[in-house]
Amino acid sequence: MKPLIVLLVSFTLALLIIKLIRKTYDFRLAARIAMAIMLVFTAMGHFAFTKGMSMMIPAFIPYKTSVVYLTGVFEILLAIGLLIPKFKYITGWALILFLLLILPANIYASIHNVNYQKGTFDGNGLTYLWFRIPLQLLFIAWTYISTIRT
Repeated sequence: MKPLIVLLVSFTLALLIIKLIRKTYDFRLAARIAMAIMLVFTAMGHFAFTKGMSMMIPAFIPYKTSVVYLTGVFEILLAIGLLIPKFKYITGWALILFLLLILPANIYASIHNVNYQKGTFDGNGLTYLWFRIPLQLLFIAWTYISTIRT
């Protein structure tokens, strides 16, 4: 829920600031700025909630803590890429692939009731997926529309 709020508030603020500066609305730029802010926000979670996020990764994947840190760094790199016009297209595809690749971790965490913030197994469980899967689809569509679609 928090990433969605960050995304929507950032989008609104970016859109208004762009309007003030350029005297016109640029929805795609505002959408990329908002996604970049959201990615930095979620990347911070990789460093603040490392233990809980490592619990979201299936047992067969080794070096869970390293994976959590690397994905956090990758989110920051994606955020930067979204803001560089020359790289927005390739970054858009990379972000969509990333969003698809992390979905199984969210499903795994839901099945195992992982509460990534507490680092416990008392999370929302499968009901979380009723929100998370549509949210993931929104992030994918948002990325596609703001970076790839011409």
